[in-house]
Amino acid sequence: MKTRNLLFIAALVVVASAVALLLIEPAANDQSLQAADRPQDDAGSRAAYERASSMRSRVQNKVINEDIQAQWLDGDTLIYRLQDSLTTWRYMLADANREKSEEAFDHARVATDMKEKLKLNADAESLQLSNFKLGSKGQLCVSLNAIIFEIDQRSSRLNKIDPLNNGDFDLPATSARRSVNGRTSSGIIFNNTSSETLSIHWVDASGQSKAYGQVEPGQSKSQQTFSGHLWKITNPSGQTLGFYQAEDFPGVAQLDGQAHGIEPEQERKDPRVSPDGQYLAFSRDNNLFVKNLDRNSEHQLTTDGAANWRISNEFYWSPDSASLVAMRVKPAQSRTVSIVESSPRDQLQPRLEQFNYLKPGDEIWQEWPELFDIDALKQTPIDRALLDNPWAISDLAWDEDSEGFNFLYNQRGHQVMRVLHIDTKGKSEALISEEPDTFVNYSNKTYFQRLNEGKQAIWMSERSGYNHLYLIDMQRGRVKNAITKGDWLVRDVLAVDEESETIRFSAMGVYRDQDPYHLHFGEVSFSGKGLTWLTEGDGTHWIERSPSDRYIVDHYSRVDLPPIHEIRDAKSGKLVLELARADWSPLLETGWKSPRRFSAKGRDGKTDIWGYVIEPSVIAKGEKLPVIESIYAGPHGHFVAKDFSAWRGQREISELGFYVVKIDGMGTNWRSKAFHDVCWKNLGDSGFADRMLWMQALAKEYPQMDLDRVGIYGGSAGGQSTLRALLAHGDFYKAGVADCGCHDNRMDKIWWNEAWMGWPIGDHYAEQSNVTQAHRLQGKLMLTVGEMDHNVDPASTMQVVDALIKADKDFDLIVFPGADHGAGESAYGRRRRADFFVRNLLEREPRWER
Repeated sequence: MKTRNLLFIAALVVVASAVALLLIEPAANDQSLQAADRPQDDAGSRAAYERASSMRSRVQNKVINEDIQAQWLDGDTLIYRLQDSLTTWRYMLADANREKSEEAFDHARVATDMKEKLKLNADAESLQLSNFKLGSKGQLCVSLNAIIFEIDQRSSRLNKIDPLNNGDFDLPATSARRSVNGRTSSGIIFNNTSSETLSIHWVDASGQSKAYGQVEPGQSKSQQTFSGHLWKITNPSGQTLGFYQAEDFPGVAQLDGQAHGIEPEQERKDPRVSPDGQYLAFSRDNNLFVKNLDRNSEHQLTTDGAANWRISNEFYWSPDSASLVAMRVKPAQSRTVSIVESSPRDQLQPRLEQFNYLKPGDEIWQEWPELFDIDALKQTPIDRALLDNPWAISDLAWDEDSEGFNFLYNQRGHQVMRVLHIDTKGKSEALISEEPDTFVNYSNKTYFQRLNEGKQAIWMSERSGYNHLYLIDMQRGRVKNAITKGDWLVRDVLAVDEESETIRFSAMGVYRDQDPYHLHFGEVSFSGKGLTWLTEGDGTHWIERSPSDRYIVDHYSRVDLPPIHEIRDAKSGKLVLELARADWSPLLETGWKSPRRFSAKGRDGKTDIWGYVIEPSVIAKGEKLPVIESIYAGPHGHFVAKDFSAWRGQREISELGFYVVKIDGMGTNWRSKAFHDVCWKNLGDSGFADRMLWMQALAKEYPQMDLDRVGIYGGSAGGQSTLRALLAHGDFYKAGVADCGCHDNRMDKIWWNEAWMGWPIGDHYAEQSNVTQAHRLQGKLMLTVGEMDHNVDPASTMQVVDALIKADKDFDLIVFPGADHGAGESAYGRRRRADFFVRNLLEREPRWER
């Protein structure tokens, strides 16, 4: 009897286990964990935390041919790395003219030579080569670990190269005067063939020099650097002998003690000196003076200069030297922000730090052009009606005939943007004017380039409702024609060719059957005719042009599509050769799930709102999981990722047992002007009306999404929006973590807030402040802030704290000692955020034992 009972119980256990396995929902496309590894209903458990913390390392480098390391060698030849598996690959040469790709060399033979001749470890199936160029005889040159060697493309034999005695590696002197952002790790060999000791200086991106040692006569010095970095050579007397800019492939700067690429001192253009060389303009005691260099006589042209109203050292001479524009400046007020570092590492006592930080409504630095008749040595009054309140005046240039000058004028409040022309009599007129009812997006959508010696210009505008380019007749002050038009927008101008009268640009919203945020590339004539799209694949693109400018390498992907790599014709956009398609099979085998792209109608019932959802790798069948929104709604951009990446930070929190969503609601950038205008004087809106509708639509397709438990988190502007969600929409959002929020737009940096909230400061600033609305808090809130935040005044968070205390509201607060902006994304901040959502949305103690 006992035996039969035991057998019966054992059978029940087996059946129950089988049923439990069946209850766990299998993930789509075989992306789930193995059945034996699937715990049921483990959201927020220790096992879930362990999966979350290990996921980044588990999913990285699991996509074959995600990056093919493509590099153009000459006009039309490309070398790239084609993976056969995660750990094996071949180097391929693609000849765009022949529309053919083949192995670049015999990998086994090269590996053998690397071991025997260079004493380097080498595996034929995974050669570690990274830098290539073609030599003058067509040989393939390779740089590896400071060794340069060549591979004969016929025999695949390898020979070491001495770059000092090989002209293929000489770097020409350049006219550049500062570094550009470094891209590829590279090197320069400075070879001193002169009889003097020469000094080496790195020139940074601001044009400042830093000494990096010397190279003795007859010696050479190797310097690690990055492509684009600039190096200056000086002789013992301090004279500059030349500038050399690092390229992708290491090169040699041959130094013979002579000056190379340096203009003689007398030929350099000094903006203070008139074109005819007769006058020198300068500022003294806040006033303008000119000196007649022929007669050695000075003339004072202004007398009303003062510390708060002075002539700066910025001068613009007319081509005929008869007129001068000097800039008169009214300095900004001083506003000091004080922050206290409570726990300095180098001392016991707290340290006070103070810095200047203008806020909305403050008096700003302003400047105006002042016109002077040099022949008469007197000032010509300018009609200031069209330029009375500048935020910025820039890009000033004289007419070729010296009859006047024009410049770009951005009015404070950013509701007026003009190109103004002022003639030599002081009369001003607007050649181009943008005066929308809302704002001009000057920080993202300004482009002004003069053409044909100033007679025409290319101008960027949203006047049609979308961001487009226009050809302007600068002599008549009118639009000659629209260069681009339609229900899509220009993102950036990449190149303007005056000779062929063509423009290359990037754009969004090009294909109606694609996500409107996908980045594509095109070319069009100044007349607006001949518009050609160079990219077409359903994804977001980035391209690399060949040196001959005949071809492009086009890489494109989506969050749910690993990269595809192609060569396309740079004029027609025609596909020439597919190089590789990434294979994500190894990634899917880890249990990784692709984000689900989703669009739903916004508040107007017509406009598509785009976003994605990330779901945990483990979901028990029938289990309803909370939803967390990762928010950033700053009007300066869009924030839903469009390209492929196996790892995004939202996965770490999703894996604990949450659906995590990312959405671009109305009020964000890079859609229509109307879409963007929702943010105007309305940052508190944050697109919530669209976000909530989007989640409700998504939940109809994901019945396991529990919209009664919705959380939200974000930093900076995202922190501001997070708290706003709990203040204005506490019936929908139940818990939020707000990091370093700009909670009151009167407390934050001036440029960002006046750009969207306008000037002068109105009642809407106070109405949308999280401080004035703190009494409306519903749900659970955690605030985090770094006490040394230099981006957003940390007092903004503490003023919210004060208001919440006065309103007798419960909340959590973490102040990070010594931390700057974004402290909530530290390891401790991320862990506390995760624990907060587990406790308040899952209603479980974090890391519970199953």
